[in-house]
Amino acid sequence: MRSAALLMAMICAVASAQPYPSRPVRLVVPFPPGSTPDIVGRTLATKLQESLGQPFVVDNRSGAGGNIGTEAVAKSPADGYTLLIGINGPIATHKYLYRSLPYDADKDLAPISLLASAPQMLVVVPELKLDTFRQFVDYARGNPGGISYGSVGSGSASHLTMELLKSEAKIYAVHIPYRGFPPAVTDMLAGNIHAMFAIIPGVLPHVRAGKMKSLAVTALKRSARAPEVPSVAELGLPQLESLAWIGLLAPAGAPREILERLSGETIRAMRASDTHELLAKQGFDVVASTPAHFERWIRSEQEKWARVIHASGATAD
Repeated sequence: MRSAALLMAMICAVASAQPYPSRPVRLVVPFPPGSTPDIVGRTLATKLQESLGQPFVVDNRSGAGGNIGTEAVAKSPADGYTLLIGINGPIATHKYLYRSLPYDADKDLAPISLLASAPQMLVVVPELKLDTFRQFVDYARGNPGGISYGSVGSGSASHLTMELLKSEAKIYAVHIPYRGFPPAVTDMLAGNIHAMFAIIPGVLPHVRAGKMKSLAVTALKRSARAPEVPSVAELGLPQLESLAWIGLLAPAGAPREILERLSGETIRAMRASDTHELLAKQGFDVVASTPAHFERWIRSEQEKWARVIHASGATAD
C-alpha cells in the first residue's frame, strides 16, 4: 500500500512538474459562434495553440447574456486549463443589473489581459433632420419623450450608454429594448425608432448609404473608421466615453506563473499585424494589457456603470 501511494505521489509530482500547458486548454466563449467575442476568442486560440504547442479548444456556452459560460469557468478548477473570453456585462455590470448571479466575478475570476475595445456610434434617422450632436441634445430637451431609442437589450452597452447621455445632458428619451442587434437595426431603418448607440461596423454601411446619420463616437478621439464623426471628448463630454470590451480571464486561484505566461503570450498574439487587421474589421482596437491593468480597468468600469444603473433603474431581470 505504501509503495502504491508513493508511486501515485511520484506520478503527480512528475505531472505537476511538466511545463504549462501539458494538455489541451478549454477556452469558453459565453456567446454563439460568429459573434465578435467568438471571433476574438478563436483568433486568440489559434495564436496560443501555435505558441504554446497544445490545442486551445473553443467551447461556446451561450445564454443569459453571457452568464452561463461565465459561471462554467468561475466554477472550474483553477489550474489554467479552463479560460474565459469575458465582456462588459458578465464581468463588470451584471452584478448591478441582476438580483442574483450564480458567480461572483470579483472573487471567482482572475484577469489575464484586456484584449480589445471598441467605441459606439450615436446614429439617428434622417427624418429627424438633425445634423449634429448638439442639435440632437437640443431637440431631445425641447421634446421630452419625443425621441425613442433602441438597444440590443435591457442592461446592454447600447442601453446604458444612452442612459449615461440622458443623465449627463439632462434629456429624456424612450427606451425600446430588442433581442439583439439585427431587429433593432431593422426597426430603425423602417423608422420605428429614432436613435441608437451601436458598434461602428454594424451601422456604418447604413450611414454611408444615407439611411442613418452619425452624430458622435463614444471615444476620446475620432475613429479611423469614421474620421468625419466627432468624438464625445471633442463635444465637451469626455465622461460619455463608452467602450465595448473583450478580455481573457481564468478561475481565481490559478497559479501566478501560469497567468503570467498566458498574459505574455496573449499580448504577443494580440499585437500581431494579422490580429490587428481582423479585429479592425469587427470595429475593435487591440489593447493587449497586463493582468494588473485589466484588473484596474474592470474596477473603473464597475464604478462608472454602477452609478448609471442605479440612477436609471435599469435591470436585466
